[in-house]
Amino acid sequence: MKNIRGMKRQLVGTVLSNKMDKTATVQVERLVMHPVYRKYIRRRARFAAHDERNECGIGDRVVISESRPLSKTKRWRVSRIIEKAVS
Repeated sequence: MKNIRGMKRQLVGTVLSNKMDKTATVQVERLVMHPVYRKYIRRRARFAAHDERNECGIGDRVVISESRPLSKTKRWRVSRIIEKAVS
């Protein structure tokens, strides 16, 4: 199914790295049922997300949304920080 213009995908994930300038690495976890054993398995994906103000810290829960390509690897932007990591 095609995305309707303006309806961008949004994912919730955890920030793994914020060492790059204006970029955060976000890990998104999802549960998938195994086709044979019918058991839920955790699947993880990592995304490079644009963080304009360098606000994200390691361990923060963030919402990332789909965007136009910003660099070779960045196709996501940090929309908002849901929960700051306890440090």
